Amino acid sequence: MRSCNNLISCQCTVLAFLVYAWRAVLFELSNWKNGAFAIVRFLGYLLKYAFAVVYQFIGSPITFSIRCIEDLFYTVRASYSWIIHNAPVPDLTIIIMLASIVLAIGEATVPNSINDQHNVLTVSGLIGYAAVRGYISELFFWTILLGVYAFSKFVKKRDDVSAAMPVAAVLAGVGEPWVRALVIISYTALAIYQYSKTPPEGKKVGEVETRQMRLPIPLLLASFAIGLRVAAKWVGYRHLTWMSR
Repeated sequence: MRSCNNLISCQCTVLAFLVYAWRAVLFELSNWKNGAFAIVRFLGYLLKYAFAVVYQFIGSPITFSIRCIEDLFYTVRASYSWIIHNAPVPDLTIIIMLASIVLAIGEATVPNSINDQHNVLTVSGLIGYAAVRGYISELFFWTILLGVYAFSKFVKKRDDVSAAMPVAAVLAGVGEPWVRALVIISYTALAIYQYSKTPPEGKKVGEVETRQMRLPIPLLLASFAIGLRVAAKWVGYRHLTWMSR
């Protein structure tokens, strides 16, 4: 009986010790948890301070870059919406045909003339688009075209047909009907005159050295707009046909 009482008292003592030790462990763990949270908060404050210091020096460029990306995104979306709903397919087709006629005449007279002034043709196409959309005045439009011709003629030292080709292509594409007719006729006459003055040796060398032609970017964009417009109309027609069934 006495041994049983001793055993029970020992068990109670051990249980009390375990309860006390468990409470001590929980207390230490809570202290460690508070310490860990304090360290994390301190690191967070350090990161905020470092970000504030960095943003003070590069904040303006980052904000400007974000605004530029946003403006570019909205511009692309507006352009896509305009192409889908308002792209003038007949007018774009006429522009591509007439500009291609001028480019073909120039390329036949002076081989590789399109590849040699690909950037000038791109700039001329953008100038014509700006004039059609009303972004620039008519006087400024003619002044820029004159500057493009002077740059090709006197800076790049090109012949008359090559120098006049970007200007003639733009005028044939976006000009009035009488301007288009006058430009095509005049440019054809100029090409015939220059070709007649070219010696036979130069003609043979030009035919041999002809490279693969790169299409001007404005013509590619106009073709892309026509394709998008036609594809959108076809998809809308197919959707209506499917809904009617």
